Amino acid sequence: MEIVVKGRRTDVSERFRRHVQDKLAKLERWDGKIISVDVEVSRERNPRLTDVCERVEITVLTRGATVRAEAAAADPYAALDLAYGKLEVRMRKAADRRRVHHGSRTPVSVAMATAPLASANGSSAKSAAAVLEVDEDMMSWGDGGLDVEGDCPMVVREKTHHAAPMTLDQALYQMELVGHDFFLFVDADSGLPSVVYRRHGYDYGVIRLQT
Repeated sequence: MEIVVKGRRTDVSERFRRHVQDKLAKLERWDGKIISVDVEVSRERNPRLTDVCERVEITVLTRGATVRAEAAAADPYAALDLAYGKLEVRMRKAADRRRVHHGSRTPVSVAMATAPLASANGSSAKSAAAVLEVDEDMMSWGDGGLDVEGDCPMVVREKTHHAAPMTLDQALYQMELVGHDFFLFVDADSGLPSVVYRRHGYDYGVIRLQT
C-alpha cells in the first residue's frame, strides 16, 4: 500500500509524514486490496479561521470503490485524527457490504435502509436494486479554462472523473463513501449523464441530462 502525503499552500514536516504513515497503515485491516492512499494537507490563510485553518483530505484508492474523508482543525494532527475517524467508519461500512455480498444474504440498498427513517419524517424513499462493487476511478485536475477580468473572487477548479456507467444505487453507495452531498455518474440503464444528491431529511434526488 502506497501512502502519498502532499501539501497545498503549506509545507509538510517529515515528522507529520511519519505520523501519517503509521496511522494510515491500520487501514489495511478493513481492506487488504488498497492500491494507494493520497493525503493532502492545506492551510487556510484567513486569520478569522484559525480554529479550522488546517485541512486534511484522505482519498483511498482500492480495487473496489474509492473512499474519501476530510476534516479541518487548528493543527494538522487534530485534522488528521478527525478525517481518519470519518474514513474508518466509511471503510468499515464498505467491508461490511463486501462480507454481505460474499455471504448468503442479499444486501439492502440505501433507499430500503433509509425507508423507515424517511417515513418517520413524513416522506417516502424509493426502493432500488442491490449495490454492486465498481471499478476504481481516476481523476485529473485543471484550472477550469475560464478567463476572468478585473477584481473577481471566483476560483475555478476543474475535475475530470473517469468511471464506468453505474446504477442509481451504485451512485448512492459511492456518494456515501466519499462523503459528498452529490455524485455525478452515467446511468447504466438510460445512458444519460446524471447527478444523485441528498435532499432534506432522508430523501435523495436525481437529475438527468438529455440532449
